[in-house]
Amino acid sequence: MTPVDDDAPPASAAESLALIRQEQAKAARVVGLNPLLYYVPWGLAWFIGFGLLFLRYGPGGKVFVDLPDWLPLASLFVLMALAMLSTILVSAVRGRGLEGRSSWQGSAYGFSWFFAFAGVGTTMSHFAKLLPEAERGLLWASASVGLVGAMYMCGAAIWLSRDMFIFGAWLTLINIAGVLAGAGWHSLIISLGGGGGLILLGLLFQFRGRAVRNEVEGPPA
Repeated sequence: MTPVDDDAPPASAAESLALIRQEQAKAARVVGLNPLLYYVPWGLAWFIGFGLLFLRYGPGGKVFVDLPDWLPLASLFVLMALAMLSTILVSAVRGRGLEGRSSWQGSAYGFSWFFAFAGVGTTMSHFAKLLPEAERGLLWASASVGLVGAMYMCGAAIWLSRDMFIFGAWLTLINIAGVLAGAGWHSLIISLGGGGGLILLGLLFQFRGRAVRNEVEGPPA
């Protein structure tokens, strides 16, 4: 029986290309993730949470739907907590396949979100009490959304993602528009433009990722 040398080089360029594709596909499966698990939970949290805020606390204090006072904010916070849990779990699974520079980038970026919101939250808590209730809510919402937009643009610089930068800039612009429009309208704009935009971004990344995997792995046999 002739022994088989597993370390022998490929016999042709075609075999080399096939081997490269197999290894790329294997790596993509190990470190890849479903972007819908990142973006859709946050998109739904914003779409539903800010949508309820608009319905209960509309422009000029108008009530479109007579919801309990506590329900809109409670819904927003619970949905964001679930979205955060989804992000942590997905990041932990993905991080097991990463080492070196990529692992450091992801960890540093994740901790940046925590420290940034801790700083903004502390500042808002100190000054918001000096404002009327409606303006207080607008301050909290606009500062938080503005920070998210800035973090997306920073993430775009780290991972060289044009889509992330465009979304961060878009979020910044609609946040400015919402502040200028005033309390109530801001909630509607962020619900549709921010929450809906996050869902669309997840779908876009999912579509592009699938196209890349198909290109790497080749057509089905």
